[in-house]
Amino acid sequence: MSEFTLLIIIGIIAGIGLSLFMELVRILTGNPASILLYNLDYMPVLKKWSHIRGMGLAFHFVTCIASVVVLFYLLRLMSWEHYIFPYVIVYTAGSALLFFLSALTKTPPKSTDGYAWLHWTAGHGVFGIIVGVLVRLWVQSG
Repeated sequence: MSEFTLLIIIGIIAGIGLSLFMELVRILTGNPASILLYNLDYMPVLKKWSHIRGMGLAFHFVTCIASVVVLFYLLRLMSWEHYIFPYVIVYTAGSALLFFLSALTKTPPKSTDGYAWLHWTAGHGVFGIIVGVLVRLWVQSG
């Protein structure tokens, strides 16, 4: 199987893992942070299509796949693509910052919800672990 195909599969698996983690958090705590995975309200170009069924889900998986592919090839420039830690750091830190885009929408959670921020950030740490481990196990050194 090609490297690119493996990265797409890793993005899908990690996206499922992130969704499941966030759904578990919602079930256990009632915190609505999982909504952000599928919310298009804060993106002017995509917002006009948010009424289309499944668009939020498609956005989530396209974002997961694209982020895996792009980060893998960026890390390859430094020969770090098979280390788990950079994936965890980039996805965790990036999501911690991107959470505050929630200020641009009326859909919960509020950008001031510390628990939602914590759950969102932790979920993306899990995403990073899944990506890093699967890249290390499945993608051969080039």
